[in-house]
Amino acid sequence: MSTTRPYSPGDRGPEAGGASPAVPATGQVRRLDLKGASGIVPSARDFTRQALYDWGWLPAATGDQRAAAEDVLLVVSELVTNACLHADGPEELRVGCAGKVLRLEVVDLGSGSPAPRTPHRAGRPGGHGMFIVQRLCLDWGVVRNTDGVGKTVWAELAAPA
Repeated sequence: MSTTRPYSPGDRGPEAGGASPAVPATGQVRRLDLKGASGIVPSARDFTRQALYDWGWLPAATGDQRAAAEDVLLVVSELVTNACLHADGPEELRVGCAGKVLRLEVVDLGSGSPAPRTPHRAGRPGGHGMFIVQRLCLDWGVVRNTDGVGKTVWAELAAPA
């Protein structure tokens, strides 16, 4: 499941060579401080998109690879937006890549726990964020901070084939 949206010029399908993405074999984590920032969702997407370029997920050589990268960007948008709406904003975005798995983490100071709305009603506006995360990701969850204030919402996605 992925979204269809216009792609930037570097994301429009096969590139010369058509090689598979060179996903790093060793774990790498990038962090973006979001405390007090404006334009948080676009900043988080741009930061993540740059990591995908650096790790070889983009430019995409196939439609499946393009869809996998778009899924990552959609999940980042949903997690960061959820923190904005329900947790007074995110503190930090972490994007990690190890082998064939990409892990996204959004840290916030909120006390609530995100969960997909049940039953999911596709025709109603709003409330779809965690349903989308659940559908696109290999796994996701919430880890409470050890000091009892805030949490980290994480999601893992598979690298493109």
